[in-house]
Amino acid sequence: MELNIDKVAELARLNLKPEEKEKLARELGAILDYVKKLDKLDTKYVEPTSHVLDLENVYRKDEAKVSNAAEQALEHAPHADGRFFKVPKIVQR
Repeated sequence: MELNIDKVAELARLNLKPEEKEKLARELGAILDYVKKLDKLDTKYVEPTSHVLDLENVYRKDEAKVSNAAEQALEHAPHADGRFFKVPKIVQR
């Protein structure tokens, strides 16, 4: 497989010097050659997974609760009008 190092560098937003391009080409080539070894493995009986461990999401029971977050936020406001923050007018005509 031929690597287009200029395209790879562009996609990665890298400004590479010529010697860096050569090094990157060698290193990426070696990585891809190593990954090609996986093609030789027989995975017919291996179930596809996204993680090596059996993980499950732990959900909590969804319960509605009374909250006073708005009141707590307004406690710190310099000026409030009922349930709203009161701020100076900034839009002018």
